[in-house]
Amino acid sequence: MPITIADVAARAKVSKTTVSRVLNGKGELDESTAARVRAVIDELGYVPSARAVNLARGRTRVVGMLVPSLTWPWMGEVLQGAVDVLEAEEYGLLLFTCNRGDDSMRQFGAQVAAKSFDGLLVIEPEGTLDYITTLHSRGLPMVLIDDRDQLSGGQIPTIGTTNHSGAADAARHLLAIGRHKPLVITGPARFGCTVQRTDGFSSVYAEAGHPISDAHVMTGDFTVACGADGVKQAIALGLEFDAVFCHNDLSAFGVVQAIQDSGRRVPDDVAVVGFDDIPMAAHHQPPLSTVHQPMREMGEAAARTLLAHFDGTPVPNRQTIIPATFTVRASTQA
Repeated sequence: MPITIADVAARAKVSKTTVSRVLNGKGELDESTAARVRAVIDELGYVPSARAVNLARGRTRVVGMLVPSLTWPWMGEVLQGAVDVLEAEEYGLLLFTCNRGDDSMRQFGAQVAAKSFDGLLVIEPEGTLDYITTLHSRGLPMVLIDDRDQLSGGQIPTIGTTNHSGAADAARHLLAIGRHKPLVITGPARFGCTVQRTDGFSSVYAEAGHPISDAHVMTGDFTVACGADGVKQAIALGLEFDAVFCHNDLSAFGVVQAIQDSGRRVPDDVAVVGFDDIPMAAHHQPPLSTVHQPMREMGEAAARTLLAHFDGTPVPNRQTIIPATFTVRASTQA
């Protein structure tokens, strides 16, 4: 049977409270008593529960992370960035997804009530913002990751990137290679990143004297299928286009396939640009030019911000921006 704190107390002829104080370094103790307890701990080979010790110190040394799903293409990069920082500081990660809807959120709420973690990293699952904001207002330290600052009204600290300027860089690249008639495949209209990417891209074309018509902007859902369907619809409508800007890489993959299926060439006839720079983008055929979102860096920054708060640094109620960058590959420039 495992050695318990009661065993140590009995052998050292002290109370369990005294043993606990020795383990946690709390309270004033006679040095000879403390030495006797430590000697018994060594003799019996007692290993205290890390969770129990941390709870006694007022911390679990665990960070919670709430995400919509692990199937999002860039989710692994965010998680790895956060885990790298947490493990280096000897923190654990308790991960929650919303794959089962309300059941998942009830399970998450039970862990919040049990104080199973010291703070929370969040990639906001759709429809949970009010609940998350309430948790924050009640004192749960948290940091949001992605483009949710505008949705939380600035109440919750956020690590974000430059969706607007990233899309503008994509537009400048396409204009520089002589593409004046782009088709745009957006994300869902309700997402803040969709608005920012649409505005950033369209504003550059308008300033260059090539405004993008509404017919050339098609609402997608970030899937491969929506990219392919957008191209097929544009061809069926007789729209002229020499480039396609997609709001994520998956839809860009669908665009490339549909263009090639139509008998056109990428990039000779149609240049294609994505957004995210997921690992597959560099290995696609042709390799995809795309806006690189610093997802791993965002995960790292969110974890550092939360850990700094545990050490006494207030979490800033503002958005911290890590700039996106543009990566040129063969889908726009042979």
